[in-house]
Formats: sequence, structure tokens, C-alpha cells
Amino acid sequence: MFSLFWRILLELLLVWWMFEGVIRCVFSKELKSPSGRAKPMSPSDFLDKLMGKTSGYDARIRPNFKGPPVNVTCNIFINSFGSITETTMDYRLNVFLRQQWNDPRLAYKEYPDDSLDLDPSMLDSIWKPDLFFANEKGANFHEVTTDNKLLRIFQNGNVLYSIRLTLILSCPMDLKNFPMDIQTCTMQLESFGYTMNDLIFQWLDEGPVQVADDLTLPQFVLKEEKDLGYCTKHYNTGKFTCIEVKFHLERQMGYYLIQMYIPSLLTVILSWVSFWINMDAAPARVGLGITTVLTMTTQSSGSRASLPKVSYVKAIDIWMAVCLLFVFAALLEYAAVNFVSRQHKEFFRLRRKLREEQRYRAASGQAGGAETKNKSNNVTGSTPSRSTQRRCSACAREEQLASQNQDMYFMGYGMDSCLSGDGPLSEAAAMFAGLPPGHVLFEIRRRFVERAKRIDTISRAVFPLSFLVFNVFYWVTYKVLRNEDIHPALQP
Repeated sequence: MFSLFWRILLELLLVWWMFEGVIRCVFSKELKSPSGRAKPMSPSDFLDKLMGKTSGYDARIRPNFKGPPVNVTCNIFINSFGSITETTMDYRLNVFLRQQWNDPRLAYKEYPDDSLDLDPSMLDSIWKPDLFFANEKGANFHEVTTDNKLLRIFQNGNVLYSIRLTLILSCPMDLKNFPMDIQTCTMQLESFGYTMNDLIFQWLDEGPVQVADDLTLPQFVLKEEKDLGYCTKHYNTGKFTCIEVKFHLERQMGYYLIQMYIPSLLTVILSWVSFWINMDAAPARVGLGITTVLTMTTQSSGSRASLPKVSYVKAIDIWMAVCLLFVFAALLEYAAVNFVSRQHKEFFRLRRKLREEQRYRAASGQAGGAETKNKSNNVTGSTPSRSTQRRCSACAREEQLASQNQDMYFMGYGMDSCLSGDGPLSEAAAMFAGLPPGHVLFEIRRRFVERAKRIDTISRAVFPLSFLVFNVFYWVTYKVLRNEDIHPALQP
């Protein structure tokens, strides 16, 4: 009985062994491909095994936990660069940020492909560096039509993470040479929570910063040289890794030449037209001078509208200030000309005062001989009695003409000219009406008029020459000397 039991048990084990062999043979044929190799598992099963709940992978723990720091290699591709604003001192750019690191927990051999391109939703299932931009003022992701993110895992555990961002970064600017300046704007990539004991950023060896071929800026030229460096930050919470890149932007002057420099230059030249206008045309010269001054004031205000309120002097401020000074000096020049040309009227006032004194004495009953003697002490300084009688007749004729409002002829600027009017004759016209052509007052008036003309003549040469000298010094200083000082500083 006992032996029968063991015999039956042995036969059952033999049958099970044979049945198991058949099953293994059948399943092995199904799993093998036509080439004879084992059929790979499905991608879903592979991902569940690699980073699913059953894999034991914890995205909250960094790779090499309690070990050496994770080295993250970064590089950026600049898709667009623009909107450089001086008032807010920032710039806007669109970039592809790429990060690479090694996570040994994601290494695999079960899947035949060398790399796996995964859906962006898988990013929440793996560990990622906590990178942020230290000089960021604003940023946003791109989600049209889907999240602009890329995740790629390699067989050796390397992870490539790429994301498209639009950034507004701070860029402190030195505008002393504006608009002939070269600005240096930086981009700083820093770790927020991991110290250098856990995480280290570094630039990619080949092509760390790439720029799109068709990239153009409206006012600047992005120079090819870009300075790469490290900007490790030390805080109370520890020492954090940081890398940076510096962009060198050279401003183009085309817009400012057309909108500011050339109009202001023409305004200054227009103010010089006043020197060729007759100095008797006071409305024309004063109107031209005031118009140019107001125009320069408006242009100067417009040049400062798009700039921050800095405390130092910019190149455009010097240009506008000197142009305003020139047009204002042209207006003052006419004031000087007009003042000098009217100095002879002081002699007329003196003669009128003496004549009134003579009339007062005659009315008070003074003797005729004393009256004749006092009248001889005129501005002319002549003593003969014939001259005295001639001047008295001139006074009588002046009063007669002034009362009758008649037309008259008088000598001006060394030549005869006609004046006519509806009102009383001027003091100068009446004064010269009865004087002989060779009188000393004519010589006095001609002397002051010639002196005023000489001021206009000198101004025609001095103003353009002075402005030319200023232009030479201005452009040599800002386009040659200042650029030579800036370019060596940009060398890495």
C-alpha cells in the first residue's frame, strides 16, 4: 500500500515535468522573433518597470543621493532677441534651454533602442534640477499647441531635458555714450535649493550658446563673442552653483541720425541765416531766432523721452545742449547788433535835452546874446555864427515837419533812403533832416552802424567754424576714443 502511493506520486511528478517542458517550449517560440531573439516587452511595461510605482524610483531624491554632486550640463539656443528697453533697463528673448545629467536609476538594457523620447507628462515622474534665472524680471512657458518640452532618456542613464521659454531679464545699462554705446547684458542660471554639495551647473563644451541664423535686432547688433563664466553665489543658506553668459550689444545710430542729429544740425544752420538778414528787419531776425530756440528745446525734450532719468550726462545730452547754445547765441547776437546800432541815439537825446533847456531859458527872458552863446554849445561843437543860424533853422524845420507829418529823406548807412509814414517822424529822421551832409552827427551814426555790421560779418565765420570744431571733437571722442576704451574691456 505504501509503495503504491509513492509509485502514483512519482508518475504524477513525471507527467507534470513533461507538461511543463511542453509549455516552456510553446512560450519560448511565441516570445522569439523570426530572427531567433527574444521579443521585447511593450513600452508601457518597460516604463512601469523603469520609473513606475513598482520600480522603486523616487523623484524626490536626487541621483547619487548622499554621494558626489550631480553635474548638469547646460546650453541654450536663442530663437529671438529683442525689445531692449532703456527706460526699464531689461531685454526680452526667446530661448530653448537644454539640460543634461546622469541618473543611474534610469539606465536600462531591456529595451533595444539607444534612447527614448518620452511625453512631457513623464517629467513629473523623474528628478529634475531646480534651475532658475537669477536676473529674471518675467518669464512664461509655451503651451501652443502642446507643452514645448522635450524629455529623452539614454541607455546609460543620461537625461536630456529641453524647454522653450520667453524671458525678460534685467540688464543694467551705462548710457554715458548713448546713442553710440555698447551694452553688456547677462543671463545667470542658478540653483535655488541645492547647494554645490548636491548640484553643479556647467556649460556644454561645444556650442554652449547658439543663435538662430536669421536673428536680427532693430537697433542693436549682437556680437559673436559671448563671455561664458561662473557666478557662484554665497548666501546665508549656503553656496549655490551659478553660470552666466554675457551678450555684447552694439547700438546702431541710423535711427538717431535721422530723428535727432540731422534735424538739430539743420536747425543750427538755419539760425545762421539771421546773420545775412538786414539788421533793420527786426521782426524777421527775432522771429527766426525764437523759432530755432523753441525747435531745439522740443527736440531736446523728445530725445530724453525714451531714456531713464539718470544722474550723469549722456552723449546725446551734450549734443543737444551745444546745439541749443548755438541757436540761443545767434539770437543774442542780434540783440548785440541792435544795441550797438542804436548807440548814436544817445547823442540825439543829449541834443534834445540841450534844446529844451535853451527854450526854457528863452521863455524866462534871458538876453539874446546869452541865448545865442548857449545855443552855440551844441553837440556839433561849432562856434561860427553862420553854423548857429543853420542849426536854429534845422530845429525850426524839424518842428514844422513833425507837425505836418510830411515825408522826408535822410541819410542811412552811408546812402540815401526814403521813409514815409502816417505818424510823426522819428527823432533820428527829424534830427538828420536839417543837417548838412558832412555834419559830425552823420559820422557818429555811421561809425556805430559799421560796428554793428562788423558783428554780423564776424559771426558769419565764427559760428560755423566753432560748430565745426565742436563736431570734430565730439565725433572723435565718442566714436573713436570711447570705443577704443570699451573694446579692450570686452575681451574675455
